[in-house]
Amino acid sequence: MKKFTSFFISIALSIQIVTAQSAKSYSTAQAHSHNDYERARPFEDAYEQQFGSLEADVFLVNDTLFVAHTLKDIRPNRTFTSLYLLPILQKTEQNNGRIYPQDNVPLQLLIDLKTEGESTLAALIKILEPHKQILAPTGSVRIVVSGNVPDPSQFEKYPNFIYFDGRPENAYTPAQIAHVGLISQAFQKYSKWNGEGPLLEKDRKKIQKMVNDMHDLGKKVRVWATPDNINSWKTMMALGVDYLNTDKVRELGDYLRTAPR
Repeated sequence: MKKFTSFFISIALSIQIVTAQSAKSYSTAQAHSHNDYERARPFEDAYEQQFGSLEADVFLVNDTLFVAHTLKDIRPNRTFTSLYLLPILQKTEQNNGRIYPQDNVPLQLLIDLKTEGESTLAALIKILEPHKQILAPTGSVRIVVSGNVPDPSQFEKYPNFIYFDGRPENAYTPAQIAHVGLISQAFQKYSKWNGEGPLLEKDRKKIQKMVNDMHDLGKKVRVWATPDNINSWKTMMALGVDYLNTDKVRELGDYLRTAPR
């Protein structure tokens, strides 16, 4: 009995150590504001929490990029320029070219193209081009395009300040992977877990393998549609998921600042 007890204690301690080690490296820079534009204060709420990643759905209508969940939600004053580009330009001007006052704290802006990809992406590039000095690879704001993205064979024809949201199941060439700024996948591809209790071991292994494989390629990982609670955040942190997906901006911000280290 003593042997079994010692074995299970060792396993429990190992899990606690792994979780603690993973949690230490996390801050609000690893938080992703899912559908950020649906918040009462788009951009500002997540920025005040110093989130490292934000997400906006965009539609191209009459040469203007609007931020909305569906076409019927479009409002004249809710453009990509007014809700995101202008605030970003204001912050970088205030912070001497950096998005955040601190050195080496970048911001990822995930832009989900909801209308036809080629024309929508062309419109996005047109309004970003004059401000490319603040954009990665040289600036502190990384633009990652998702949704109606071009075929990977076309990645190289776009400016170097445009990165693409990749998928773990895709096989990219070395030239193509250089244009991939992030790897994302739906949580439901791996599990039906509701965030209560422990994640099933078989599901944990699937997610862990994907994360490890993408890290071996030098890419950060986001898993979307995860359960949105502390237990799930802890689990994703222990698995090494780079961006914690949330609709609870303030709650996750408070947790990451105050969680035991």
